[in-house]
Amino acid sequence: MTKPATPPKSQARSAARLAAVQALYQQQMEKTVLARLLDEFHQHRLGQEIEDDQYAEAEVDFFDDIVSGVDARRDEIDELLQSKLAEGWKVGRLDKTMVQILRCGAYELLARADISKKVVISEYIDVAHAFFDEKEAKFVNGVLDSVGKAVRP
Repeated sequence: MTKPATPPKSQARSAARLAAVQALYQQQMEKTVLARLLDEFHQHRLGQEIEDDQYAEAEVDFFDDIVSGVDARRDEIDELLQSKLAEGWKVGRLDKTMVQILRCGAYELLARADISKKVVISEYIDVAHAFFDEKEAKFVNGVLDSVGKAVRP
């Protein structure tokens, strides 16, 4: 059996972003320790087949950077996101998956100057479409655009 071709870098990064959102959601729900969470995704999720669903090959180092970065900077990221929400809204009031999408996107905007704002925002709109309808994807666009303007003037 031949090993499948390595996906293009952009596809591997898209898969890493989606997996990072899933990992951080799991961490929030189950209070999984970071090292165990990363190991579980490395061993059992990234590029694996689960219940007949083939998970895309992800850029593992990129996945690790997002998950570890969000974990390490969660308070800073949440404060930044909170400042961009409409009056009366709280990060904790948002859907738990939505929070992880916004956290990952905000982390990349803060810490990954090597990736353009446009690419980061577009990628997380795509991630939002995996879980939500157009309305929520537009919400992701608005919040991350506002974050991007604040951290990368």
